[in-house]
Amino acid sequence: MIPSGILNINKEIGWTSFQVVRLVREGSGARKVGHAGTLDPAATGVLLVCLGQAVRVSQYLMELPKLYRARVVLGIATDTYDTEGQPVFAGDFKDIREDRLRAALGRFVGSIQQVPPSFSAVKVGGQAAYRLARRGRRLALKPRPARIDRIELLRFEPPLVELEVECGKGTYIRSLAHDLGQHLGCGAHLGGLTRTRVGPFSLDSALTVAELQQALHDGTWQELLIPIGCGLDHLPAVTLCCEEERAVRHGRPLAADAVDLAPAVESVTRQRRRAYGQDGSLLAVLVYNGEARLWRPEKVFAPI
Repeated sequence: MIPSGILNINKEIGWTSFQVVRLVREGSGARKVGHAGTLDPAATGVLLVCLGQAVRVSQYLMELPKLYRARVVLGIATDTYDTEGQPVFAGDFKDIREDRLRAALGRFVGSIQQVPPSFSAVKVGGQAAYRLARRGRRLALKPRPARIDRIELLRFEPPLVELEVECGKGTYIRSLAHDLGQHLGCGAHLGGLTRTRVGPFSLDSALTVAELQQALHDGTWQELLIPIGCGLDHLPAVTLCCEEERAVRHGRPLAADAVDLAPAVESVTRQRRRAYGQDGSLLAVLVYNGEARLWRPEKVFAPI
């Protein structure tokens, strides 16, 4: 039986996220393998690869806050918003001072509306936008909500701007670079990107592709798996009694007035808890239904 867990991989330039997943699938023999958040081929850094039952928690992993190190190049905008594309605009950046740059960056912090790049995995009529863009189709993608919690200016040596960006799910750093250039009037594109953290998973503890390949070859890769529950640490934990455990295993909801399951805010739905059985194993993810005042099993994990 192939074990379940998470691999924290430092994806290298030139590798697609799917190629890393395929490497793990072929090397491990696991049937269910997926990733929790795509990285562009030109980007590096933390890529979480999920095996077995861990694939079912990928949606929660993608909701974790992310930290990026971004290198933005002022003066040239491209059609892909990064170095892979063709220049579409060139502007003068020489008069841009640091105070003006900091003021511009501040406009992008918080809950914003962001237009994804045309060359992205956003679906348009059931197809990935980048496939249509490569065929020469002009796309007018709609703005989508995004959240940027923090932007720190690390270095400003025109035309290079180095940033650290902490953001939420669905935020495109390429779009941030492009929009910054538009706001400054000089154009800009993303010159390089490294994802340094996803929730508790850091780049410092990530496996290189070479280390992953060696572990797959040696058959020691299972020792590198991170338990599923480590990706759910942001959800409050609860241990169920034997009767509650049996109910959840059969997909039955639990009453909201159970002592350990009282919702943080009674009227707020979609609150979640990670539930453990009496033996200490991860049992389920429960979600609160405010109208029915019930905790329903959203994901139930088979015993390992």
